[in-house]
Amino acid sequence: MKGKTSILVTGGAGFIGSNFVPYFLEENKDIHLVNLDKLTYAGDLKNVSEVEGDPNYTFVEGDICDRGLIEELFDKYNFSGVIHFAAESHVDNSIKNPDAFMQTNIFGTFNLIDVAKKHWMNGPFEFKEGCENNKFHHISTDEVYGTLGETGMFLETTPYAPNSPYSASKASSDFVVRSYFHTYGMNVLTTNCSNNYGPKQHDEKLIPTIIRKALAGEDIPIYGDGKNIRDWLYVLDHCKGIALVYNTGKFGETYNIGGRNERDNMYIVNTICGILDSMFPKDKSYGDQITFVKDRAGHDFRYAIDASKLEDELGWKADENFETGIKKTIEWYINKYKN
Repeated sequence: MKGKTSILVTGGAGFIGSNFVPYFLEENKDIHLVNLDKLTYAGDLKNVSEVEGDPNYTFVEGDICDRGLIEELFDKYNFSGVIHFAAESHVDNSIKNPDAFMQTNIFGTFNLIDVAKKHWMNGPFEFKEGCENNKFHHISTDEVYGTLGETGMFLETTPYAPNSPYSASKASSDFVVRSYFHTYGMNVLTTNCSNNYGPKQHDEKLIPTIIRKALAGEDIPIYGDGKNIRDWLYVLDHCKGIALVYNTGKFGETYNIGGRNERDNMYIVNTICGILDSMFPKDKSYGDQITFVKDRAGHDFRYAIDASKLEDELGWKADENFETGIKKTIEWYINKYKN
């Protein structure tokens, strides 16, 4: 890859990363992208099969906690940027098994940014020649801000108040990245996103679960009373926002990426069942399969992101609203589950 800039994307076989990789490669023909993924249950090489033969793409199976591997990759490819998706991200799993979240999300992030610092810098606020514009983009979540009441939205200035081991580990990783900007002068960027949905999401998540169970004729489980509210962001809109921040964001800043699509879980399940009723009608509505299950521990009531900073300063705008995005999403999963 002589003469080409190389960047490292971590977690590029997971849900958001695997939507980002093809999009970014298509938009940046002059960049060589190395995708490092541990291929845990949440990562799948099928998710990036469309870029397998791309000469600008290299896949490496490995763990961000493996410092020797990270150093080896930096030495080999001389990365000028890192876009860091890799994370344990399922709240229910974090309640049962928090140690994996602390390892990957905190120590793994530290490992990556510390190797990048040593590779790019001679000392605090002193870049090696040619590394002055190298940057580290950290992908995070709105869950670090805790929960909202019935009004208000998360801003970049909202105090952190994580409520689950998952969100606590992501909050910690955000602070690690922030510290490398203030202590060492590294070029860092952080984005905090709202709930993503779309193609390639793991079966365990809410929307794929609703579609899969509906089509299989099984009970569709909804936590509590289904009134928990999330701000839903179509995954490709998120990827476009990440690329925009990576290319034009101001170092040291955080940008919130949200869809302005607040919907409660009952709206989500009823919308999906309604669309399936029209696409694959049967003798009774898919909505009859909805069942309520015991609420998750520490279940945040509402998240909503104010994306004004990203919209006003960098010119981002979501292309999909929930109603257009969910149709594309259902079509993708029907193709997956029906074939």
